[in-house]
Amino acid sequence: MLRPWIAGDGALVRLRLVGGLLPTAALRSLLVIAEEHADGTVQLTKRGNLQLRGIEHSGGCIAPSLVDALDAAGLVPSRSHELVRNIVVSPLTGRLGGRADLRRTARDLDRLLCADRAFTALAGRFLFVLDDGRGDVADRPLDLGLTAVDARTAQVRIGSHHWGPLVPLGHAPQALLEHARGFLDRRGEGETARWHVDELPEGGAELLGRPPGRDPRARVSAQPPPYGILTQDDGRGAEHLAVPDGLLVPEHAATLLERAGAEVIVTPWRSIVIPDLEIP
Repeated sequence: MLRPWIAGDGALVRLRLVGGLLPTAALRSLLVIAEEHADGTVQLTKRGNLQLRGIEHSGGCIAPSLVDALDAAGLVPSRSHELVRNIVVSPLTGRLGGRADLRRTARDLDRLLCADRAFTALAGRFLFVLDDGRGDVADRPLDLGLTAVDARTAQVRIGSHHWGPLVPLGHAPQALLEHARGFLDRRGEGETARWHVDELPEGGAELLGRPPGRDPRARVSAQPPPYGILTQDDGRGAEHLAVPDGLLVPEHAATLLERAGAEVIVTPWRSIVIPDLEIP
């Protein structure tokens, strides 16, 4: 938001959602903001984030009124750490399937990330990926992450190729940020500074000392869930909706909001899940 990308049709602003969770009230506000300040649509990204584009700008900056509107909608929890809040999570975690509920893990990771100014030095493309053991986001390129191996334990991931220690889920956010701090200590400075863990010698193996290897339980892979109504573990429903071209237009959004409760989930497949629906 404070450093927008300038494209041919105007400025582009990216809004980061931890695990794709988006309060319905914030979505309602965003649709109004998109109509007043952008091209009227909301784009979904492959990281479960949102974008507005076609925004007027001056000298590479968007209008203060737009910044204030996004802030008031609760879409910018931290101005200082806005660029580094890239946290992809299995979208249905804690609701349907998976080995562990990673919602609290993701929230704690975001809170601790934003509490330390040192992490503002991470690149804007630095990515944390948290897979709840089903494997739906396990194959994504990442910098740091974890895969749940049971309801209380996860294995840390270091870059695209290395596997770290098994840690209790309650300690997983701290473990990930310890490795993020190690990356910052080794990334270098200036124009030659590395942006990603994979760019370190041996793809980041030095962050681990002696890599323990991949736990057999972490060898998981899954396709995205089908579109339509899914039955949550608590008996309620979750509706997985396609969003053509990842472009949420006002008409589609209005239909979605008629059914949504307190929140929706923006998935890394550029679709939306409406959770916690009462099934007739």
